[in-house]
Amino acid sequence: MQRSRTKSKDHMTPSFSSPRFFNPLMLWVDVALKTNEMLLSAGSVIQMRTDRMAKAGLSPSEVDMAEFQLMSHEKLAAATESGAAMANQMHTTQFALVNRAIKHWLGSGVALFSLATSTSPAQAASHVEAFGSAATRSAEAVSQLSSASARIVQRGLKPIHAKTTSNARRLSAEQG
Repeated sequence: MQRSRTKSKDHMTPSFSSPRFFNPLMLWVDVALKTNEMLLSAGSVIQMRTDRMAKAGLSPSEVDMAEFQLMSHEKLAAATESGAAMANQMHTTQFALVNRAIKHWLGSGVALFSLATSTSPAQAASHVEAFGSAATRSAEAVSQLSSASARIVQRGLKPIHAKTTSNARRLSAEQG
């Protein structure tokens, strides 16, 4: 369903091939790539720290104890920062977008009902245009809702990803 932008006196109809309809996909791809990188780094960190614990045995050195304590503090700090970032992002965008999406969905329903009850071809043509506009607005709202959700996940993932990848680099450098 490829449509182009058409200008008229009173409105501009966006194209279904417009980048904003695909923006959520790119945001979610970014989330998937960051999550993959974080999981690979986490695996390395877990392996290096488990080796360190096994080598330390029952009498860990001061350096080992500092590293073991750092693990807990880092996890708590990253989880706290992640939760705060997600709550902030959700507060600023999600609720307004959900309300807007519901409003547009209901508007589409009204437009569809108006189309179904048209009594003349001229009235039907007018209602088809209204329904098309309402459907486009609904698609835009859903697209923005998906984008906002991806941004919430990105904000939450960022501190955990940053700490995990930096730990993987630091511990690899210490071993190498």
